[in-house]
Amino acid sequence: MTDAVQQRYARFAEEEAPGRSALYAEWAAGVADDGVVQSILARIPEQRRQPPLVFAVSRMLGVGLVDYARWRSFVISHADEVVDECTSRRLQTNEPLRLAPLLPVLAEIEGPLALLEVGASAGLCLYPDRYSYRFTDADGGLRISLDPADGVSPVVLESRVEGTLPPLSMPQIVWRAGIDLAPLDARDERDRRWLQGLVWPGEEGREHRVAAALDIVAQDPPLLVAGDALDRIDALAAAAPADATLVITTPGVLVHIPRAPREALIRRIRELPARWVTIDPPALLDVWEPPVDADAWPGFVVALDGRVRAAADPLGRWWEWRAGDGDQPT
Repeated sequence: MTDAVQQRYARFAEEEAPGRSALYAEWAAGVADDGVVQSILARIPEQRRQPPLVFAVSRMLGVGLVDYARWRSFVISHADEVVDECTSRRLQTNEPLRLAPLLPVLAEIEGPLALLEVGASAGLCLYPDRYSYRFTDADGGLRISLDPADGVSPVVLESRVEGTLPPLSMPQIVWRAGIDLAPLDARDERDRRWLQGLVWPGEEGREHRVAAALDIVAQDPPLLVAGDALDRIDALAAAAPADATLVITTPGVLVHIPRAPREALIRRIRELPARWVTIDPPALLDVWEPPVDADAWPGFVVALDGRVRAAADPLGRWWEWRAGDGDQPT
C-alpha cells in the first residue's frame, strides 16, 4: 500500500506541482522518499489521500508554510488527526474567478435572478453581483471593467477574453442558495482555514481572492443545505422567490458525480422551471447544442440550457465567446 502512496506523491512532485507551487513540490518529493510518512498516509482511504487534500488538511490543523523536515515532524506528531480529517473531507475548490466566463451568460437571462448552485461549498460563486470584473486582452490591456453599484469590490476578478466581447452587465440577484454534501460556513474559522488551505502556496492572487470573497459571504450568508443534489433540488427550487428567474448553476461540479446520478440530476434540472448554467469538460456531457468536438475544443464548455456559449479555462482565467450570430437563447 505504501508503494501506491510513493508513486502518487512522486508523480505529483514531478508532473503536477512544478510551475504552480514549489513548496508542494518539495513536500511531495519528501513524502516520496519517506517510508514513515508513507505508512501514515497509507492509513487514509485511497480516494482521500491526494496530495492537495493531505497538504490542505495539515495546514488547517496548524502547520505553517514550512520546509519538509518541519512539515514531516508535524504530520508524525498529529498522525491520527491528519488521518481522521482526510478520511472525512474532500477537495472543495470554491473559486469565484469561475464567475468571469459565466457573467455574460447571466447577462442573457432576464432578471431579477434567484441563484441555486449545486456543489456550492461555501457559496463563493453565488455572489456575482458583489464582485468587480476586469476583462483584458492577450497583452493585458483592459477591455472592459464592471463594478457593483456601491463601487469597487474587495474581490476583483481578472480574466482574459479572446475574440468577441459579448454584452456584459451586472446581474440583479435577489436570492442565493446552494446544495453540497458538506457545505462550509464562511463565518466559521475552521471552515475558512480549510478553504484557504485548498489554495496552493504560491497562488498569491488566488489566496487573496478567496479570503476577500469569504469576508463578503460571511456578511450575508446564503441558504446552504447539506445532502445529495438529486434529493434536495426540488424542495430548494420551490423555495425560490416566485417573481425571480431561477438559475441553477453547476460550475465544475458535475465531473465529480458518477455518470448515472449525474445524468439523472441533469434530467431533473432540465425539468424544473429554471435556467441552467454550467461549465464542464467538453467530453463530459452529450447535451451540447451545437455538438462539441472534444478533441479540438479549448478548455471547458460554458453553456446555458445546454446551448454552447463560450470556451473557458476551468477556473475562469480566460474565456472565449463561442455563441454564433442569431444564437441567443430566449
